Amino acid sequence: MKFHKIKSFAKVNLTLKILNKYSNGYHKIESLISKINLADEILIKEIQGSKNRISFSGKFSSNISNTNTILKLLKILNNQNYIQNKKFNIKVKKNIPQSSGMGGGSMNAASILNYLFKKRIIKITKNNLIKIANKVGSDVILGLYESPMILQGKNISKINKKLNFHLLIIKPNFGCSTKMIYAKHRGFSKSLFNKSNKIERQDLLKVSNNDLERAAFNRYPILGKIKSYLQNLDNIYFANMTGSGSTIIGYFLTKNAAIKAQKKLKNKYKNYWCIYSKTI
Repeated sequence: MKFHKIKSFAKVNLTLKILNKYSNGYHKIESLISKINLADEILIKEIQGSKNRISFSGKFSSNISNTNTILKLLKILNNQNYIQNKKFNIKVKKNIPQSSGMGGGSMNAASILNYLFKKRIIKITKNNLIKIANKVGSDVILGLYESPMILQGKNISKINKKLNFHLLIIKPNFGCSTKMIYAKHRGFSKSLFNKSNKIERQDLLKVSNNDLERAAFNRYPILGKIKSYLQNLDNIYFANMTGSGSTIIGYFLTKNAAIKAQKKLKNKYKNYWCIYSKTI
């Protein structure tokens, strides 16, 4: 049997507001989310045998846990009799950095779940598909959608309008602990995307920060310095941290502006990972 190739696209949070806190301690967030054309490459095929074979390669493949999202997904599907003891050989080339706020592991699990669903390897309703995604991880459900979306608590609204942003992405040589950053966050914000402030108000993005930045910048001051540097580059539209960090992203309206800015950023932060990308 031949391998099937899957592209597992990274996600970015263009905005992130902490609206409240649930009784279970988790935060209620609002976020404008988009996939970008940076992707992990996954090869998958069904195999004979008693165990799944999962391997990782690429620049960002070091120290991936044995309790990764792919293994967790397959275990849940098997325990609920959706794959009936089928086993898979899965090879993942990691192009998305770990602990970057771009959801690499979550998007891997979502991409494989989507593949198994669309190929009817698992026969499952869409409601149960979402339940499986939520059991694997809180961000996995975001990978089930191709279009940009607004997440408000547990509700997801798809956006029909395409986001045409050119991205300059920079990540220092460390990651942020999601658990730690959320634990250090204080305070709540009002909704950015209420009935009067819809996504068509693109100018809102210029004044909208990621609420987790304060906690992340206090712990890692270099992140604040990177954002400030980005904000002062020519023709930048806005800059924000994505997720709980440690990646900072500059958003531009043209590719040419982003590429010119990339040269300056790479010269300033020579030892940091820095690439151009685009919303899709």
